[in-house]
Amino acid sequence: MLTLYDYLDSGNGYKVRLLLAQLGTPYKLVELDIMTGATRTTEFLAKNPNGRVPTLELDDGTFLAESNAIIWYLAEGTRFVPADRLGRAQALHWMFFEQYSHEPYVATPRFILRHLPADHPRRAELPARQAQGRAALGVMEGHLAKHDFLAGAYSIADIALYAYTHRADEAGIDLAPFPAVRAWLARIVSQSGYVPMLP
Repeated sequence: MLTLYDYLDSGNGYKVRLLLAQLGTPYKLVELDIMTGATRTTEFLAKNPNGRVPTLELDDGTFLAESNAIIWYLAEGTRFVPADRLGRAQALHWMFFEQYSHEPYVATPRFILRHLPADHPRRAELPARQAQGRAALGVMEGHLAKHDFLAGAYSIADIALYAYTHRADEAGIDLAPFPAVRAWLARIVSQSGYVPMLP
């Protein structure tokens, strides 16, 4: 059985949990508290030297890290990865966009606001990061105004970007100016096998 090492408040981990639920794939969940250094122990660093979650342990004992690599591995050969060459490239386009243009500016402000004290020096990063987060949502808005999903049919590209977009309010980013994004979020919630990020 697959074993997922995760922190439940992690959007990156949620991508994997959501896909596993929608695939109907059983797995064992091992929760690690990143706030207390649980991913920095010698034991965990032997599994993932980068000391991050999610990390997926395969049946043969291989460890796979990086959330988008994990969901690609799990989804390959299923309806969650486009069957055609261009569709796969478009899915990867949005997954790279998520990591480079979206995650640092939506997930990071969310982390700062949810997990760091009000007087923490990293609070100074918030205005610039939130502005970049709104810019990323603007790119998504333009695309989703014309398309139901990011890369044709519902795919791992949508899962990758859904994870932190649907918690943007917790990053101090209002989704009200992005009606196409909000409609897309609702379409994802309606997908078969959907599970929420937190209980």
